[in-house]
Amino acid sequence: MTSLAAERPLRRYEALRPEIPGHANRQAAATTTGGWVRRDEAIMGTAITAELWSDDARSGHAAAAVVMAEMHRIDRRMSPHRADSELSRINQGAGVRPVPLSEEMFRLLTRAQEFAARSQGAFDITYAAVGHLYDYRAGVAPEDAALAAARAAVGWQHLELDAHTRTVRFHRPGMRIDLGGFAKGYAVDNAIALVRQLGVRHAYIAAGGDSRVLGSRRGRPWTVAIRDPRRAGEVVAVLPLEDTAISTSGDYERYFDAPGPAGEVVRHHHLIDPATGRSPRHVASVTILAPDGLTAEALGKAVFVLGAARGLELLETIPGVDAVIIDSQGRLHTTPGLKNAGATSEP
Repeated sequence: MTSLAAERPLRRYEALRPEIPGHANRQAAATTTGGWVRRDEAIMGTAITAELWSDDARSGHAAAAVVMAEMHRIDRRMSPHRADSELSRINQGAGVRPVPLSEEMFRLLTRAQEFAARSQGAFDITYAAVGHLYDYRAGVAPEDAALAAARAAVGWQHLELDAHTRTVRFHRPGMRIDLGGFAKGYAVDNAIALVRQLGVRHAYIAAGGDSRVLGSRRGRPWTVAIRDPRRAGEVVAVLPLEDTAISTSGDYERYFDAPGPAGEVVRHHHLIDPATGRSPRHVASVTILAPDGLTAEALGKAVFVLGAARGLELLETIPGVDAVIIDSQGRLHTTPGLKNAGATSEP
């Protein structure tokens, strides 16, 4: 695979318009009227939304149920919190022997390794050796010694995939993986494919900060807002979209603040730099637009770790992808594709 994103243009309607208030990555008009069917559930540790148009209400509700069933299936297979999931089976055994994988899991791990290589390790599913040491509910970060020991287990180059036997093997003691870097985007992609097979032509499906739109809102674009990372309830831009995936990663999603070594306030959030085991501080949020949700989510994580300058350099090498980055100083950075569409405004 020569490119991590499909080489086709995204269908977008206009430049950034910081004028319509709304929650991050939620379609602005969310009421269910006429032939629109909406369903919300909490799955995969996040809010799942399916909104779609159907001329027949029964068929629409059936399609929404298919979306939720697929989200549950992926959660059962890829959750690190389920002892019987395929992911847990991998983490339990791959440090000792090669572990056989389903075709789906092998394909996902292969994609993960491609993103790791492309981002020079900024995206790395083996970060989990460090990530599990953080307790965001209790506000606990690992001590330096524990962090150093866990970092020794991190390194995507030491995860071996064997295409002939379709197995995975860890080559560092204590290594483990987590698919949280792109599992929700992948789930959204699958859900869009399933409803399309059922004849749906207009839909919005979201899993937390990861969403994808199919078609339009029957003649007008879907509108997805990018929230201000420092002012709850306010947005920095609104993106009118069609047939596009969008993913936002922010340091405000799952975090706690704690005193730093010099008495400063340090934010520990769920986005971890695999090289340091700590949360990057130079970016507040990253929004990626891409042809598919898996690509959007994975690149969002990588760019957040790389920072605005290096992140934009990475995206220049991947056709069909755009980004809105808000750095820790509140400055807004965008890819040329969005800049060329019109003027943007800083938050």
